[in-house]
Amino acid sequence: MGNLEKPALGGWKEVKTFVQKRWQFCHLSKTIEEYFSEIMQAHKMGGIDLTAEEISRYARHLTLPEIGIVGQKHLKASSVLCIGSGGLGSPILLYLAAAGIGNIGIVDFDSVEDSNLQRQVLHGMSWIGKPKIDSARARILEINPHCQVDTFSTRLSPHNALDIIRKFDIVCDCTDNFPSRYLINDACVILGKPNIYGSVSRFEGQATVFNLNRESPNYRDLIPEPPPPGLLPSCSEGGVLGVLPGLIGIIQATEAIKIITGVGTTLSGRLLVFDALKMSFRELTLRPSIKRQQIDKLIDYQDFCGSREYSNSKSESLDIDSISVLELSKLLGREHEEIILLDVRNQSEYDLISIPQSKSIPLKDIENGEAIENIRKMIKGKKLYVHCKSGKRSLKALSLLKRHNIQGTNIAGGIDAWISKKLSNNLNHKKGSD
Repeated sequence: MGNLEKPALGGWKEVKTFVQKRWQFCHLSKTIEEYFSEIMQAHKMGGIDLTAEEISRYARHLTLPEIGIVGQKHLKASSVLCIGSGGLGSPILLYLAAAGIGNIGIVDFDSVEDSNLQRQVLHGMSWIGKPKIDSARARILEINPHCQVDTFSTRLSPHNALDIIRKFDIVCDCTDNFPSRYLINDACVILGKPNIYGSVSRFEGQATVFNLNRESPNYRDLIPEPPPPGLLPSCSEGGVLGVLPGLIGIIQATEAIKIITGVGTTLSGRLLVFDALKMSFRELTLRPSIKRQQIDKLIDYQDFCGSREYSNSKSESLDIDSISVLELSKLLGREHEEIILLDVRNQSEYDLISIPQSKSIPLKDIENGEAIENIRKMIKGKKLYVHCKSGKRSLKALSLLKRHNIQGTNIAGGIDAWISKKLSNNLNHKKGSD
């Protein structure tokens, strides 16, 4: 394998065993001799020497024979990109920072909201209203100032994905929508990057490793075609147990550490499914599909994941009238006898909080047609107004009702805007009293 110097830290036998194991996880475009040479050259670089402080910090890693000095150096020399710093991203970023990953990247364009804090443990009250990536960066550096943190305050898109992802060794997919998942998958396939995937919904979660090597399955082997928009509820619509993203995210972080250090057996080719209510894990075997097409370019993923029905309903929604919650408040106080206000959120959401005088008819009952005649009777001689949480489901409901010749008006911003208006009014009233 060439005349390579024995590394200053870590025995020759340990290094050789480590390299042989880690090579098995990598894309097989290099021989083991070429890969070994690269590793040893990296170990000669002063940039990955461990300081006395780091040796003390990572002492519990260094005592593990499977990791040791060599493995810890590789953690320091590695780079991991976390796309999303919410429920799944929080535990991943916390534990990768603690583990000593040298370069951590974060892609996020969102701001911290109070509803995030139930599960996004990376953020705190003082960061509400501020960018998540700033909160994440501050918390990571508080845990481990040795980490280099690169932040990308942008939405990942076909225009920037390759440029952002190619800078990192491993990608952790912490997103919650299909266009992003297909985009991340395809970019990782093109660039030859491992893609550590996780997802959560209600009381269930799943995790796996895609694209670990040329024989590995990728996301398109799990879900070849995206489901119709709206078929699966988002976390805001269906809810999620707060601890669940923590558990799945820690599994993702564990897989990243295993890939980097070359220890254990990864989830490549296995989908791990967790049920919190039963406290049970089960595994499903994943294999590359013989029908999958070669991925050599990025596409328009919003279009790919949008059905014709969604496109049509979106076009129809442009013809739907909308009013603000301020206008709704005036209507409710002035002519409520002539108004029917429908809340198309799930019944559990309605039971938690609702707008006065509203009636609950979940969107699913409009989609399957069960509520159509009931709504027709309710609005006889009255004006129909529809709202949901933010205004998206209500637009969809009104688009569907139009096909049954039922006209209505959307409440822009939904109950979120209603609550914000009430809080603002209360705050102004308090200031006036002072």
